[in-house]
Amino acid sequence: MNFESKNFEFAPGEPTRVIAEIGVNHNGDPEEARHLVDVAVESGADIVKFQSFISEKEISRFAPKAQYQEATSDAVNQLELCKALELKPDALRMLKRYSAEKGIAFLCTAFEFDSVDLLADDLRVKTIKVPSGEITNLPLLEYIGAKRIAVLLSTGASTLTEVGVALEALRRGGAEDIALMHCVSNYPAPPDQVNLRAMQTLAGAFALPVGYSDHTSGIDVSIAAAALGAAMIEKHFTRDRKAQGPDHLASLEPDELTAMVRGVALASAARGDGVKRPMPTEIDNVPLIRKSIVVTGELAAGTRLTRDMLEIKRPATGISPADLGKVVGRTLARAMEDDEPLQWQDLA
Repeated sequence: MNFESKNFEFAPGEPTRVIAEIGVNHNGDPEEARHLVDVAVESGADIVKFQSFISEKEISRFAPKAQYQEATSDAVNQLELCKALELKPDALRMLKRYSAEKGIAFLCTAFEFDSVDLLADDLRVKTIKVPSGEITNLPLLEYIGAKRIAVLLSTGASTLTEVGVALEALRRGGAEDIALMHCVSNYPAPPDQVNLRAMQTLAGAFALPVGYSDHTSGIDVSIAAAALGAAMIEKHFTRDRKAQGPDHLASLEPDELTAMVRGVALASAARGDGVKRPMPTEIDNVPLIRKSIVVTGELAAGTRLTRDMLEIKRPATGISPADLGKVVGRTLARAMEDDEPLQWQDLA
């Protein structure tokens, strides 16, 4: 999947990628958005993400605020709230260039048709993010599909059937390169309602890469999702969780984002390939932790071995305990010392 300045395959065996979600935590200020790009770069995140929307094209003046928005904003409705948080086209162009200069991949969400045109035709992005709220907006999904660019589809608050219908709409429009993101659409989301195994359900149902957009507090659930195989992790961040705005309170601060990036990388590496086999780091320990058959007491050559003449002890430098039945009743070819591991060549 192509992002601006970088290409990520999201293939099995690839590391989990981190999408650092600025969202609206710039509070409508392009300079603050640029500072947040710097934070994303310093954290080690792979991708930085923005949002593009024209409030009047997306939100009716009759739309009430969500509960978490009520707690963090004095705006009278969603329209007033979001109008103050828009990034204008010139700002997004600047941020796309700035992200490329800083060496971090650029991604942006589109919430309505004009923003799709801006991203696909003006900014010429290679990948577009579709937010969870648009999963039943089939006209918009078909329109995005017709742009013939890669699509990252978030699936919060949806059923498996709704995801399938959304994918059909994208493909009907012409989209081919699609990845999914499991999500729980609340800020913050309760960890006991995250249902991370739904990632595996989505992957099995649609044979597509699946990641996780994390709205829980802290970093633990993101790291758990990486361990379970998430292709990518998306997480909101801010420079100050106490700042005014709807999403700051549920976002990570810079040191937490850095810790999450490290934790995701560790969990991703620890995931492995699933093949059960001895690993290189443990090979030298095998003889030390396993056991072999040893003789009890000093035994002369020609002794016929009985079970009470044999013990099973470390190290595994002699005949395996698995072969005990093949040893009992055999005759010693040489004299042996007490506790000495028995070798096949010691048997007549």
